[in-house]
Amino acid sequence: MGKANRYNIAGLLMKSSYQGYRLLLVHAHPDDETINNGATMAMYAALGAQVTLVTCTRGEEGEVLVEEHAHKAATSEDLLGEHREIELADAMQALGIKDFRFLGAPSRKYRDSGMMETEPNKRTDNFWNANFDEATAHLVSVIDEVKPHVMITYDEFGGYGHPDHIQAHRVAMAAAEKSDWDITKIYWNVVPRSVLQESINQMKALGSDFMGVDNADDLPFCKDDSFVSAHVDGNGYVNQKMDAMRAHATQIAVDGPFFALSNNLGLQVWGNEYYTLVKGQKSEPLDDLGRETDLLAGVSL
Repeated sequence: MGKANRYNIAGLLMKSSYQGYRLLLVHAHPDDETINNGATMAMYAALGAQVTLVTCTRGEEGEVLVEEHAHKAATSEDLLGEHREIELADAMQALGIKDFRFLGAPSRKYRDSGMMETEPNKRTDNFWNANFDEATAHLVSVIDEVKPHVMITYDEFGGYGHPDHIQAHRVAMAAAEKSDWDITKIYWNVVPRSVLQESINQMKALGSDFMGVDNADDLPFCKDDSFVSAHVDGNGYVNQKMDAMRAHATQIAVDGPFFALSNNLGLQVWGNEYYTLVKGQKSEPLDDLGRETDLLAGVSL
């Protein structure tokens, strides 16, 4: 491809347009997509790719961090799921994403499962206890419709072990296998140890007890750097990601650790997103560490 059809973003060579390319993200709760992939989503959408988000639950069991919405908690009026639908819509507007859906909607609604061995986890209407084949079939229909070239979801541990994250991983991988459409590349989200440890060290030097640990290995979502096969530099879109995080106001406190990171270390801490390639071929361009810099590289239209 000639230089006229490529441009440089943050020092990395990218296509000037991704018209015709399609990405699918499968997440468990509203806000997971922004925290894990907000910059990636905003970047590819801005460059013309079709970005589709499927969220499996409405996050009904989430902790409410805003006092004015405390009454909506599952332990009170149980209205949080409806409110988080609004937050998700606002976040998607910030990221420039037009196609976002809930798994099974409108005919089926999967409830947030809560953590293992809690009362919410025992409910029969939650995602963890859902009929697996039915949930998979709902996602198969999305894949058959959208025909994504790339799919992004969690690893087999769900990042940090939340039942809905694990179930989202299982459903996504099963649906990709059962669909008539062959997804060219599949990625799992990954948070590399080196990045976490650097953030912890820098915050500690500033007097902050970032997430309450000194060692990144004590965080359940920490993975060895060897798992990183792709690094998306989305710093050109990090402001959109931060706006999307603010939209998830009941879940992400502006005075909490997420914003403390960017306030003290700079927005780049949220502009870089990392992935493990589990299906497909690693394709150039590669960075100095041999990691992909374009998730759609090697995809043929």
